[in-house]
Amino acid sequence: MATWRSRAASLLALLGLCVALPVAAADLKEGTDFRVIRPPIMADRNRIEVTEFFWYGCPHCFDFEPIVADWVKKLPPDVVFRRVPAVLPNGRWAPGARLYYTLEAMNLLGRLHTEAFNAIHVERKRLDEEKYIVEWVATKGVDPKQFTETWHSFAVQSQMQQARSTVLAAGVTGVPSVMVHGRYLALTGGSWNDFIANVERLVDQVRVDARMK
Repeated sequence: MATWRSRAASLLALLGLCVALPVAAADLKEGTDFRVIRPPIMADRNRIEVTEFFWYGCPHCFDFEPIVADWVKKLPPDVVFRRVPAVLPNGRWAPGARLYYTLEAMNLLGRLHTEAFNAIHVERKRLDEEKYIVEWVATKGVDPKQFTETWHSFAVQSQMQQARSTVLAAGVTGVPSVMVHGRYLALTGGSWNDFIANVERLVDQVRVDARMK
């Protein structure tokens, strides 16, 4: 039988846990390390959703890509990662977003996602218009006709519209940006490792939020 001392110790331990949970992200400062997304965007119900907004033509996204790709390999089971190619209201960056969704529809992202970054930033190729993009994918063994049909498909167009809406709702003004579970937008600052650390602390904060409901 538990004594009053053991029960008291257990209660104190539980209270300590309840107090300690929010401290997981206590060193994050709103406006410096992250911004709250209001209203929040619907996210995965079963796992914590981390979303990267990017543009193939962005040199910072090019630098960040190998870092985030390595980080994704180590994600815990309760976290899911996805990418959203940024589409601005004025249509800028749209060719890159359409390239991403066309490659995804054709199951070519695994082979050509990094290649697209390299084509622009290493090989200095133009991938900012449909004709140049079609020429490039043809050199990678992709059927130009099938690619063009997919490029203009309703499915890809719908994803483009959804990407544009998500970028607006999240308040994304630059890339790379990372959204955590539709609630927080991590802000860059310092090194890429610092940025990743901010994202990880925001993931912890989502866990805290769930436990406190």
